Amino acid sequence: MFAKPQPSARLIEIFSAIQGEGLNVGTRQLFIRFALCDLRCHFCDSAHTWQVPTLCHIEQTPGRRDFETHRNPVLLPLVLAWVDRQNQPGLHDSISLTGGEPLLQTPFLVELLPQLHQLTRLPVYLETGGHRPEQLGTILPYLNSVGMDIKLPSVSGENHWQAHTEFLQHCHDSQVEVFVKLIISTTTKPDELERAAELVAACSPGIPVFLQPVTPFGYAQGKPLETPHHLPLLPPTPDQVLDWQALMKRHLQSVRVVPQTHKIIGQL
Repeated sequence: MFAKPQPSARLIEIFSAIQGEGLNVGTRQLFIRFALCDLRCHFCDSAHTWQVPTLCHIEQTPGRRDFETHRNPVLLPLVLAWVDRQNQPGLHDSISLTGGEPLLQTPFLVELLPQLHQLTRLPVYLETGGHRPEQLGTILPYLNSVGMDIKLPSVSGENHWQAHTEFLQHCHDSQVEVFVKLIISTTTKPDELERAAELVAACSPGIPVFLQPVTPFGYAQGKPLETPHHLPLLPPTPDQVLDWQALMKRHLQSVRVVPQTHKIIGQL
């Protein structure tokens, strides 16, 4: 008989930092960043995660950026050992699974997450594009919280309304903590924000929603943000943000406007 092969992951990096987005903003997290994404959002600031690099980068000391390199793919015991090395007592509030799109590596996550819980006793947070409900279902029992995007076509170039609906409903039905993030720019169409608000409210009007203006860093003196698609992308005006928040609050209880704070404080 042949031995079962060891599960392996395709990684970008493992590191310790301050979460800069969404419901966990300001908390200290241990990040496991997975390679690969099946979306091509116009605003993406992590286009380097779309493919699998030859090498991944593993921080040796939490927060010190003293990375060592290892070849992809990476076997499960190594990932656990690297997490254990980072997991200093009392330092981290949770573990963040990010990317890329972590759900593209669901078979690995099914093997990883039970052992991760046993090893660290830390809550596990999934950051996702919110468009793969079937894969989500296989790991929901191991998750404590989910931050899902709703991709507005006018900003992202992606269109996944039905998948977002199913995804959010799965989260709500499982009673996992969930919030929704929407990237907004000057190109945002208010009717899409209304549709997103109605989508969330149909599941539960109490689900928190975060409006995240595209990060202005990377352009100066009116030069548009550099994007993978070389499209002009500017943050919305203050009046637009106020109007759009008011629009969504007609349907929802909690709509917050929060920029990418990790870029403001240099936690890149």
